[in-house]
Amino acid sequence: MTSTEYAVRGMTCGHCAAAVTEEVTKIPGVTDVEVDVASGRVTVQSSSAVSDEAVSEAVEEAGYEVVTA
Repeated sequence: MTSTEYAVRGMTCGHCAAAVTEEVTKIPGVTDVEVDVASGRVTVQSSSAVSDEAVSEAVEEAGYEVVTA
């Protein structure tokens, strides 16, 4: 099990968290996504390593931006 935390810019509410969770969950291997809107942190748990690029693309698809990996 792999766990990686990302800082995401632009999330302000539960809808934001749901949108990010929905997109990141689509990445093959992702088993869980935890979003903390208050801190702007997204924690991705996966059964194998997931590329930072894949997570960034999924977050962008949801309308937000990864600022650090």
